[in-house]
Amino acid sequence: MDFDGTLAAIVDDPAAARPLPGSLVVLRALVRVYGLVAVVSGRPGSFLATHLSVPGLVRVGAYGLEQVGESGVVASPAADAWRGIVDGVARRAVAAAPPGVLIENKGISVTFHYRAAPGAAGWVHAFAEAEAGTTGLVSHDARRSVELRPPLAADKGTAIADLLSARALSAACFCGDDIGDLPAFAALDPLPTALRVAARSDETPIELVTAADLVVDGPRGVLALLRTLAA
Repeated sequence: MDFDGTLAAIVDDPAAARPLPGSLVVLRALVRVYGLVAVVSGRPGSFLATHLSVPGLVRVGAYGLEQVGESGVVASPAADAWRGIVDGVARRAVAAAPPGVLIENKGISVTFHYRAAPGAAGWVHAFAEAEAGTTGLVSHDARRSVELRPPLAADKGTAIADLLSARALSAACFCGDDIGDLPAFAALDPLPTALRVAARSDETPIELVTAADLVVDGPRGVLALLRTLAA
């Protein structure tokens, strides 16, 4: 499953996002029942390690470029090489951003949030496009935000495909809420049994809803589904 908009409500300040009450209890129950329970998110691995402390839960951050292990967060060496460039972009964004735009430096990617300043959407997109052109980072749209990531062949789909392959699983369910979850849905296509769940809100892209096998009402709907699966 995804984190933001799926396990946690969307909030103005991403640092304030937390799993819905009861989520960790359900995740612990799921880990006891299923061969693989994983959160695959654009969040840094360090955030997932802190806020999803569940033994046996696989936590993959930065769209597959970071994984939480027993000794800490392990990042892809190829992604590590971009940290200096990401830091530079984040510094320039902080210096130039209009009021209300939040700059989230994730270490190996940087996100520009305009949820609290919808009038700045044009500035955010133009700034991201310009920085992508000069740095080689790749721009990705998300919910009222734009993220710049290294130009590496990694997304939620590749991360999930690797997890499924490593465990030789033939059935899986994935829950997500945004355009970045479409590759995760597609990663389930080769399986004999798959359930793609869209956590719907007013901002959920129609492409995700159309691709889903089941649509639930936001994070609370996901939590209810997970409780059923854990029973």
